[in-house]
Amino acid sequence: MESIVSNHSKKLEDDIKELGQKIKHHEDNIKYLKTLKNKLDDSILDMQVSLGKHHASSTLSTNEDTEEDTIQHILRYEKSAAALLCRTKSKPETQLSDNPFTKDVLGIVATLGKVDDDNLSRLLSKYLGIETMLALVCKTYEDCKALEAYNKDRPLDDRSLVICLENLRPYTGEFLADDPQQRLSILKPKSINGETPPGFLGFAVNMVFIDYTKLYGVSKSGYNLRETLFYNLFSTLQVYRSRKDMINALPWISNGAVSLDGGMIRSPGVFSLGHHLGDIDVKFPCGPKSLNLHKNYYEIENRMKETKWRKDRAFEDMQTEQALLDRTRYNYETKKQEFVAYIARSSFQATEVIPLK
Repeated sequence: MESIVSNHSKKLEDDIKELGQKIKHHEDNIKYLKTLKNKLDDSILDMQVSLGKHHASSTLSTNEDTEEDTIQHILRYEKSAAALLCRTKSKPETQLSDNPFTKDVLGIVATLGKVDDDNLSRLLSKYLGIETMLALVCKTYEDCKALEAYNKDRPLDDRSLVICLENLRPYTGEFLADDPQQRLSILKPKSINGETPPGFLGFAVNMVFIDYTKLYGVSKSGYNLRETLFYNLFSTLQVYRSRKDMINALPWISNGAVSLDGGMIRSPGVFSLGHHLGDIDVKFPCGPKSLNLHKNYYEIENRMKETKWRKDRAFEDMQTEQALLDRTRYNYETKKQEFVAYIARSSFQATEVIPLK
């Protein structure tokens, strides 16, 4: 009798252990599929950014400024420090001199970055404002002091901003893997169900193209322009396809947003009404056509279809695993209750009072 009880008890224990292992197996599968789905979501979003830029550049203004155009627009502010810098750098004799404008100034905000299309250039330039677009950028505070001393003998009528890289708090997160532009790995906005808001195209700080000669080790501490200058200018400013998308995403906008049709949120609760951006003469120049991703439009579109199919399959597999997990958990609880009841019954039978002889 004891042998029968022992065998049945061991069988129940083995069943419970096996069900527990199955639960862990299904949980691990769901965890893997969730991670895979999130990675596929991010890939789809990145491809949507590329396709969104294609649509923007093909349907909006094509009057794109080159770097030379931007400099010509800066020169119109003839009493600004930015215009003085452009005039000074254009003189051959200053290239090898100790002039602070050629030695201590890294450049002007408007000329230190490029974007893919004119509309995005107008948006980001309008967001920063003309004073910031004309700001001079220096590496160290000593450069700023040298520049200030230089300007005492050459007073400028227009007030000018000077940005010192070593005094900016740099971005402290990770970078996108294997990205030659050193784009920042910023967490994308996600709703409660883990989906990215419709129309979200990316972060402004990652949409600026930086010349490779000014990308790496620009600051005295070795930081690059994206993680110092442009991160401080844009922070986590979000870019959306339309104003409607941007408004619908308000719960996930923490530091402002812009939309390709002219919408602008400078900070939570502070909106710029209307769609017209107004006249913006000093804009970021547009990069060479090789930067425009619409050349690979159909390749990206096909890749996105394949990625969406993989995402749908991962979601279906995740639902299947969840159903299996729920069923296994139910069987586990049922078997555990059966085991507890059996042990209690066996213990009761073993402790029954034996009649005295």
